[in-house]
Formats: sequence, C-alpha cells, structure tokens
Amino acid sequence: MAASLRLRGAASGLRYWSRRQQPAVASLAAVCSRSMASKTPVGFIGVGNMGNPMAKNLMKHGYPLIIYDVFPDACKEFLDAGEQVVSSPADVAEKADRIITMLPTSINAIEAYSGANGILKKVKKGSLLIDSSTIDPMVSKELAKEVEKMGAVFMDAPVSGGVGAARSGNLTFMVGGVEEEFAAAQELLGCMGSNVVHCGAVGTGQAAKICNNLLLAISMIGTAEAMNLGIRLGLDPKLLAKILNMSSGRCWSSDTYNPVPGVMDGVPSANNYQGGFGATLMAKDLGLAQDSATSTKSPILLGSQAHQIYRMMCAKGYSKKDFSSVFQFLREEETF
Repeated sequence: MAASLRLRGAASGLRYWSRRQQPAVASLAAVCSRSMASKTPVGFIGVGNMGNPMAKNLMKHGYPLIIYDVFPDACKEFLDAGEQVVSSPADVAEKADRIITMLPTSINAIEAYSGANGILKKVKKGSLLIDSSTIDPMVSKELAKEVEKMGAVFMDAPVSGGVGAARSGNLTFMVGGVEEEFAAAQELLGCMGSNVVHCGAVGTGQAAKICNNLLLAISMIGTAEAMNLGIRLGLDPKLLAKILNMSSGRCWSSDTYNPVPGVMDGVPSANNYQGGFGATLMAKDLGLAQDSATSTKSPILLGSQAHQIYRMMCAKGYSKKDFSSVFQFLREEETF
C-alpha cells in the first residue's frame, strides 16, 4: 500500500461553521474556555510558511504543542517558547493523540504518515489525524484507509486564505471525513480559522481546495493581464485597480492581493514577491487539478493554460516568488 501511495503521490453533505455566525462563535468559545485548564498536547508536523502561524494560533488558544519539521531550524522558535520538539513524525504520534500535518506535496504527506519513521509507526488507537496539506484527493483516501487499519481517524482539511489569514487566524478549512468526527476537528481548526466547512467524505476537502486554486490561478493571471494592458495604455495602476474594484471585473486577486507593485501595501507584490504562496506550489496545485480533470473527463481549458504558464514561470526563475509574480512574468515575456 505504501508503494502504491508513493506512486500516486509522484503522479501528482455540507456542514458549515463560521465565526460570522454568532451561535457558532459562542459554542466554540465555550469549548475553548472549558478546555483551557486541561488541554492535552496537539502534534503539529510541518511549520513552514503556513504551518508556523497556524501552530502559533493553537498556542495562543492554550494548546501545548509537540512539534516536528524536517528542517530543524524551523522548530527553533517553538523550542525557545517552551514547546516540545521531537525528531520524527513517529515521535509526535507517540506523544499526542491529535495531530495536524501541513506539508507541501503528496510525497511529503505519504512520508510523514507511512514512512520509516512516520506517524503510523506509533499512532495510538482513537487518535485524530488532520491533514491540512493540499494533495491528491486519492492520496488522502489511501492514507485514510491506512490510518483506519490502525484504529485511528483521518480527515483531510486543506486551507484557503494564504499566510496573512494564517497569521490572523482567519483561514477557511475545507474538511473531508466522517461527520461524527467533525466537531472534534472543528475544536482545533476553529482556533486557526474563521470558517470550517464539512464537505463530505475523505477527499472532498482536497477536491474543494483544488477547485478553489484552479479558479484563483485563472483570476490572478486575468488580473495581471488586465493591469499590464491598462498600464501600457497609459492608465495609472492605482486608478485602474480602483476602477476594476468598483466594477464587474472585481475579484480577490484585484482587491485583496493585487499583483502590481505599488498598488497595495502588505501583499507580496509590495515586497518583491517574497513570502505568500509560491509559484511552485501553485504549479503543483494546478497539476493536481489537471490530473483530476483527466480522471473525471472534465474540460479545464483555462486551467490547463494556467498550469502551463506557472510551469514556464518556475522554469524561468520564478519558482520561489509568490504566485502573483505572474504580473512581472507577463511584463518581461512579450512573446508567447
């Protein structure tokens, strides 16, 4: 089974909770308040750009953490803050019966769960394992089967909102798994996000995330193209953005995460496209969308083109820049 998972990884009933719904806020606050005095440790594997602020929000809510990251330096500030840092995912599973994983790819997730020192080597019966990575939905389903054999529960819960929302605790979680376990997952996820949505069975959280990022990539490229064209036609970029954002072309990429330097503060385009969501990860997610479209015979004409654009960007030195750097790429690449 592990070999089959690695191969798949290499290839690439709605319940809703929101802080905006006041009864749910009170309910979650009561849960957090009741458990503050006797919270058991939560394992957190993967404290990179997204995992780091997510783990910190759990700390703010009073949860002791058991931390692991493949890069030891990423764990230093947690160690300095008095949290436990261990040497493998298996060690996390030995010390915690609720674990969140936040990893870059399917292969990383497979290794963390099924590897030689993976979670499944020491997972305890009844443990709740929540994977917030964005990976192939079929890999999530296979991992869930392996976890179930060990008497534990697996849920996929990828996120949307980016690093800014991770820092502020306003992520959206798209959760796939048995409905009976949703409340237990919600207790933790609600400390890191403002929206927690139960999408259905294992894998449906990943499906929702892939569809979201497919649309996000297309809208970002469209925003970058429109802004580039308008600037070359003589429009001031701030004025053009203002017009777009009061007109029918408005979207998240234009009004919250504008890709043009100087238009907005506090976004990657204002910082030479550093931080944020890397072009490599967007290319990866679009590859997942392409695989899913092929397996379901779903046409994604613009999605396929977006995938090719982000692959070209990665080949031309944009891999570590935020995905909004597609604006810079288009400015520099005048022949397609």
